[in-house]
Amino acid sequence: MARALVTGGAGFIGSHLVRRLVAAGHQVTNLDRLTYAGSRESLAHLADSGRHRLVVGDVRDTDLLGRLFVEVRPEWVLHLAAESHVDRSIAGAEAFVETNIVGTFRLLDASLAHWRSLSGAEREGFRFLQVSTDEVHGSLGPDDPPFNEVTPLAPRSPYSASKAAAEHLVAAWHATHGLPTVTTRCSNNLGPFQFPEKLIPVVILSALSGRDIPVYGRGDNIRDWMHVDDHVEGLLAAVRLGRPGRTYLLGGGNELGNLQLVRLICEILDKLRPRPDGRPHADAVRLVRDRPGHDLRYAVDCRRAREELGWRPRIGLDDALRSTVEWYLENEAWWRAALRRNQGTA
Repeated sequence: MARALVTGGAGFIGSHLVRRLVAAGHQVTNLDRLTYAGSRESLAHLADSGRHRLVVGDVRDTDLLGRLFVEVRPEWVLHLAAESHVDRSIAGAEAFVETNIVGTFRLLDASLAHWRSLSGAEREGFRFLQVSTDEVHGSLGPDDPPFNEVTPLAPRSPYSASKAAAEHLVAAWHATHGLPTVTTRCSNNLGPFQFPEKLIPVVILSALSGRDIPVYGRGDNIRDWMHVDDHVEGLLAAVRLGRPGRTYLLGGGNELGNLQLVRLICEILDKLRPRPDGRPHADAVRLVRDRPGHDLRYAVDCRRAREELGWRPRIGLDDALRSTVEWYLENEAWWRAALRRNQGTA
């Protein structure tokens, strides 16, 4: 079992990864700043496991990183700490530059110093996993082939630009210093514990609150959707089996236009939580002013992940959507607390 240092492990994807690592018997140190998007509650049941420690701190804190590497002596560093919401990056990019670029730089430097101190099997087995996004590739046209690992990076938002910059740093630390890094780029995720600012929880909570359900532009922007548990399995496969210096794309193979996706969610809500007036939830959908620079389409080619990692998504979109809607219906206390947290930091 590995000693793992996870950054951002109280966030949406990070908390799912931490729970999976602990369940598999790994020893996890979880460094998270607990911003609005981080949740202690998503990790509460791990308190008695003896295999998880939450350290509240900033990935940019070089002194803290130095102490953690000495204490933990991690075999795996899994880097998920990031500002990730495009709208917020458009409103103010500085936090994205600081966390996503500067934070990655400082973690790479601390990892390099640690790796150089290792020898033998420990040095050989060490891995630094950079968790990135398909958004670094920019936008596809309706008939373009999916992104693959050699598609040029062409980010179009401050968020995706910061993630692309982080990837360049990771690649440079591998090429220049030999640090054994692996990078993954994922498509859109859905599932429990996603902060209610992303599309799917916004739709669900708007419907539950009786508000209009906003959809950008004409609703024809296309995304590839994957359940977060499938993504986590891909991350574990990448850190265990990925070749140093390689990048792997992870996607669900479920391309849908945003308006089409919203209508599917509304149909599920019609069955599970009908409106008091008996009208379909889709009646509340409203097209709103589009996001600046809104990418038209993302799609990813996952052949390398299948062939080299033996990974493929297992959860179908219908099951993923229904289980996600059910979770938000059953966990109102969690998402209301998350919204209050955000108001307190605004």
